[in-house]
Amino acid sequence: MAQVSTRAFQESWQAVSANPRLVVAVAGGALALVAALALYRRLRRTPGERFRALLAGRESVSVLLHPNPDADAMAAGIAIAELADSVDTEATIQYPGQVRRQENRAFRTVLDVELDPIDHVSDLTSEAVILVDHNVARGFAGADGVLPFAVVDHHPGEGSGEAYTDVRTDYGASASILAEYFRDTGATPIPPDAHETEVTGASLSTRTATGLLYGILSDTNRLTRGASAADFSAAAYLQPGVDEDKLERIADPAVSTEALDVKARAIAGREVRGSFAVSDVGRVSNVDAIPQAADELVGLEGVTAVVVVGEKDGTVHLSGRSRDDRVHMGRALEGAVSDVESASAGGHARMGGGQIGPQVTADGSEEVPVLGREALIDRLFDAMDGER
Repeated sequence: MAQVSTRAFQESWQAVSANPRLVVAVAGGALALVAALALYRRLRRTPGERFRALLAGRESVSVLLHPNPDADAMAAGIAIAELADSVDTEATIQYPGQVRRQENRAFRTVLDVELDPIDHVSDLTSEAVILVDHNVARGFAGADGVLPFAVVDHHPGEGSGEAYTDVRTDYGASASILAEYFRDTGATPIPPDAHETEVTGASLSTRTATGLLYGILSDTNRLTRGASAADFSAAAYLQPGVDEDKLERIADPAVSTEALDVKARAIAGREVRGSFAVSDVGRVSNVDAIPQAADELVGLEGVTAVVVVGEKDGTVHLSGRSRDDRVHMGRALEGAVSDVESASAGGHARMGGGQIGPQVTADGSEEVPVLGREALIDRLFDAMDGER
């Protein structure tokens, strides 16, 4: 029987060999099958696996945070740096502006986050720029010329990466996306009382797990605002690796005197119409006190949506919060200033922010507001009422 099979194979091969076209067709079919299998395996890879493979193909990357980065941005940044390190890719976390809010400074100090400030596009350490927690580069000279290599974000926007884009606007935090990347690659969070050698296979450091969890908690107000099922799932995955002592030190830093003063001014000076409130806190030296005041106001009894207005160096800053299903705060702020020159605003349903720059007089001698405060306050109430 074996001899018959061998003879049949030899006869078939001789027939194929005698026909060059058939040989080419068979070879082409085999190559097509191999290519199809490779594509199938690639398409089946999870986002985390694809992103890690993308990092592995680069010698270095610049992980660029948005201006004045918050905890969610920094957490996602250190997570990408850890993924890069796992494939021997050098990653530098960079940012424009300042790290100002107390919790954000505590995050950086407690977790020993190394950040590289930039003022100009030439300060970027790599041609491969990964935007995290925003999808369009901004906040430094030459930012409009940056073509990002990759984008990982949860904010609405039109920005995209040349090689990779993962923008999930239904997620409450970018940190949740990065937590999924580690879970996708089979990484086990290292408990705070264990050493990395005690975990077999891929791992997630306690430092990064702690940072990612705080990033989720801070951007969702402890999973009570704008949190999706994915955010809860990510938090549950991270929990075994979290250092609770460090988490508490980040979450409860000393509050500055100015932040308390601005909160008091916001409460005392609020104007309420129905269940909406607007408060003008005047001039501030630290603009991060404005969103803190908004967080305080939206928790007041009877208030469902609020905008706090403050000014620094001639620029008016807006910070809004909503727990009212009728008010999409990002759209409301955008609508309030959409026709105002030098103004920009936007955000999510539950929170948003914006800025209105000053207008310079014709002779350049002084800067004047482009919109009076009373007119601005009326616009904000109209926008929350859906009239703009």
